[in-house]
Amino acid sequence: MKERVQKLIAERGVCSRRAAEKLIEEGRVRVNGRKIVLGAQATQNDLITIDGKRIAGKRQPPVYLLVHKPRGYITTASDERGRKTVMELIGEDVTERVYPVGRLDMASEGLLLLTNDGRLARHMTHPSSGIKKEYHVTVLGDVEKAMPLMAEGLTLDDGFKTQPAEVRVIKTIEEKTVLSVTISEGHNREVRRMCEAAGLTVRRLVRVAIGKLKLEGLAVGKCRPATASELKYLNSLTENRDTELK
Repeated sequence: MKERVQKLIAERGVCSRRAAEKLIEEGRVRVNGRKIVLGAQATQNDLITIDGKRIAGKRQPPVYLLVHKPRGYITTASDERGRKTVMELIGEDVTERVYPVGRLDMASEGLLLLTNDGRLARHMTHPSSGIKKEYHVTVLGDVEKAMPLMAEGLTLDDGFKTQPAEVRVIKTIEEKTVLSVTISEGHNREVRRMCEAAGLTVRRLVRVAIGKLKLEGLAVGKCRPATASELKYLNSLTENRDTELK
């Protein structure tokens, strides 16, 4: 079966799919000796070379890791400025190349999914996926005034109009309030900016759930493979997507 060449390159752990697309656009990729353009397809048995060198390896088995990102780490595979990345939290026993699904900004904490399953990653980050993500947000400010605004949806500083969020109070600690905020979008730093647009000051932001994936029980800075029930859930996401497209 033929597949897009950038997908085959990424599946063999050479680089990310986006990086592979750039290599193709730069004319550095050939299939069976012929230079290709973006969109070209090949099979697992075709000879694929980058800069004249055959890409090694076979299709990697799918890997799904749950990580508890601490504050101060960036959600990327590498950083030219030398900052700490979430990839440093993965154990040495993970030999496959994985990458984060979605992002948490440097000041935020909580649950991240890392995988080499590009199909799943694209589905989970697509605006139409509707996967709910829950955050526990510690804030200062007039919560009674802010909650209805967030629940109705509001306009952020870049003009983006958020969909209604599910908001409830978890607890109050002196002048601070911990809110549960659940959204099904993935706009840049949406929850933090939503709180600020509603007049709140964010002191801490922790993502505690992505769909049926939960942070509970995973220590800060630690990583673990998805459980059998979590794998079943993740597989159902792409299966349901395939059904919708038929």
